[in-house]
Amino acid sequence: MNESEKQKTITFSITLEVLDLKRIVFISLGLILFFWVYLMDPLPDAIDPAGQHFPLSREAKAAIALFLLAGTWWVFEVVPIGITSLAIGVIQGLFLIRPVKDAFNDFMDPSVMFIFGSLVIGIVFTKVGLSRRMSYKMLTIVGERTSMIYLGCFFVTAVLTHFMAHTAVAATMFPILMAIYSLYGEGDKPTRFGKGLFIGMAFVAGAGSMITLLGAARGAVAIGFFNDMFNRHISFFELSYYMFPIGWIMVLLCWLMMMVMFKPEKATIPGLRDKARRLYEEAGPISRKEIFVAAVVLGVIITLSLKSFIPAMAFIDKTSIVLLSTIIFFMFRILTIDELEQIPWNIILLFAGAMSIGFCLWETGAAKWLAINWLAMFRESSWFVFILGIAFFVMVMTNFIMNVAAIAISLPVALVIAPYLGVAPDVILYSALIVSACPFLLLVGAAPNAIAYDSKQFTTGQFFMAGIPASIVLMAVVALAVGIIWPMMGMPIRLDG
Repeated sequence: MNESEKQKTITFSITLEVLDLKRIVFISLGLILFFWVYLMDPLPDAIDPAGQHFPLSREAKAAIALFLLAGTWWVFEVVPIGITSLAIGVIQGLFLIRPVKDAFNDFMDPSVMFIFGSLVIGIVFTKVGLSRRMSYKMLTIVGERTSMIYLGCFFVTAVLTHFMAHTAVAATMFPILMAIYSLYGEGDKPTRFGKGLFIGMAFVAGAGSMITLLGAARGAVAIGFFNDMFNRHISFFELSYYMFPIGWIMVLLCWLMMMVMFKPEKATIPGLRDKARRLYEEAGPISRKEIFVAAVVLGVIITLSLKSFIPAMAFIDKTSIVLLSTIIFFMFRILTIDELEQIPWNIILLFAGAMSIGFCLWETGAAKWLAINWLAMFRESSWFVFILGIAFFVMVMTNFIMNVAAIAISLPVALVIAPYLGVAPDVILYSALIVSACPFLLLVGAAPNAIAYDSKQFTTGQFFMAGIPASIVLMAVVALAVGIIWPMMGMPIRLDG
């Protein structure tokens, strides 16, 4: 072995030791946080504006401890993210936080199966060649400048979220972006362009999904709750009227952030347009399989869209519709059993664990205890600070638990406090919907985040670090909406306004 090879071996060994030390430190940190909270003395009750007491039970305190452990392990990726999810279920059983049956039942929640079905659609698009065909067509339109490739991909992603669930959009766009990235000329290795392309897709999928009720379930659930509480009816078009400018401002800001944080190594890719045009022509006429797959997916989109407008179709479950497409693909031999091995089970387990910790915080009362204590801090503040305080809480919580749950635990408390500060309920609802659409910090916050992670272009830590400035920008947009945009559009902000 020559001197150069010896030096490389020593460097490699040192690197492994540093990585192992990092893993040990953050595994230990997660465990220390868990036992610190789990073993501490009982904490004071939370008291809501009506004077009702909400004690923090042993199980609820343990749920918060588990919440801290999972968050630490997910952010620093000390073990595979899916294995952290398994630990969530196991710890609930071992420490008697919830029955094991309940903890692991959440792993097969319909939302998890919806993600599974959406990922299958992405795999089918890749197999039959639709993703490559669409990527080549897109590149012939947007050209060779990497900034315009960013913008074109983000624009298409945002538009699709107006008509279909953002999880399905991310699963559909993922193979298209992989095909586009393959033409960047850097192989599979991570690059700034790759990070910006996939992290940006995840951010934009969330930002676009706030604009209509079709982008995600959170809007319909929150509006249903609001309508029942105030005997009001917020229509599909009323929500889109107020959310459209905010959603598209966030989409454009996400593009600018990607250009700043992950400025591509190459300003242009010379010859890309001609190459994409040639590859599109070489793909030949669209095949029967491509037409069949496109028809099935279009049928899913149309069915889910009509479900939001036609009351008679309300009984149709969105997960069943998406999984029906999976069954059809296997029945007609578009997919074979070998394709099941291509499913990113690490991502499925990630979301299964996210559902389990979310329900754990919800059912033990820990989430409500946190919400009441947080919002009580703003009881004497100005109306503007109060609204931003609510938005901040929902933004943080929606990175850890289902955004529907984050809204459900915070809105009731916020809407009770709001009249004392002269705040109209509408602005609280819409502010919460903005931030719940944009969990920019953790992969578990939204399915598009986890789907983008499967590109292997970034780590969970890199995603988290990108999410910090993005979350600051998000809060600035909420402030802009509350202070300027929505009053100009006619939304009631103050009860005495």
